[in-house]
Amino acid sequence: MNLARTAVASAGHPFPAIAAIGPLRRTLFPGLAGVGNPGHVALTFDDGPHADATPELLDLLDRAGVRATFFLLGRMAEELPEVARAVVDAGHEVGVHGYEHRLLVKHGPAATCHDISRATAAIIAVTGVRPRWWRPPYGVANAAALLEARRLGLRPVLWTTWGRDWTRTCTPDSVYRSIMRKLDGGGTILLHDSDHSAAPKCWLAMLGALPAILTTCRARGLAVGPLAEHGVTEDTTIAGRAGRTAAPHW
Repeated sequence: MNLARTAVASAGHPFPAIAAIGPLRRTLFPGLAGVGNPGHVALTFDDGPHADATPELLDLLDRAGVRATFFLLGRMAEELPEVARAVVDAGHEVGVHGYEHRLLVKHGPAATCHDISRATAAIIAVTGVRPRWWRPPYGVANAAALLEARRLGLRPVLWTTWGRDWTRTCTPDSVYRSIMRKLDGGGTILLHDSDHSAAPKCWLAMLGALPAILTTCRARGLAVGPLAEHGVTEDTTIAGRAGRTAAPHW
């Protein structure tokens, strides 16, 4: 970062964390929350690739005829390049989740920008695809991250409903009920195809819940697919709320 960008990022560094609060996000920043076409549901997965979970998930999605968006960790893409490439080869979309799974508000602007740019470069190098989307770990961003994402051509997007599929006690039924509690047409689903930052093998509950999630969406007349097909609109209101100095676009 140059001196001007560093000063801007530092001035507004912690502000965008407020958008991690689900109800506020959906009300104030629907594009950031992933609200899209009311006849469509975006299916997204974080924290991969994973040596066991991702191949099983790819097989499940292939049998269901569904494509999704995978927010990859750069470090894991480098460690498991064949699995990361398999995501793209199967027709899925990839996004950036960071190089490490770090809570960005605990890190300064320089470290934040390095994490995002390193992740993006790693994913491009491994998959041959330039990502369009970025999702911060834990759904918490900062001004430096927003500026760096914009510089790299990445659009931030979070979710409208999640499966809480990272806990030791999650089950297919609990994941399904958590997703369905807040799932409407136009929503974005967050699940995880990994246990890198979660309870060991918690992804088994995700795999157990996903067929029922897809079946319910179809029964409601909702198409399921990646963010590229979701029709997410752009939010710019957070720029004014963050202060004209930072001027990030979610």
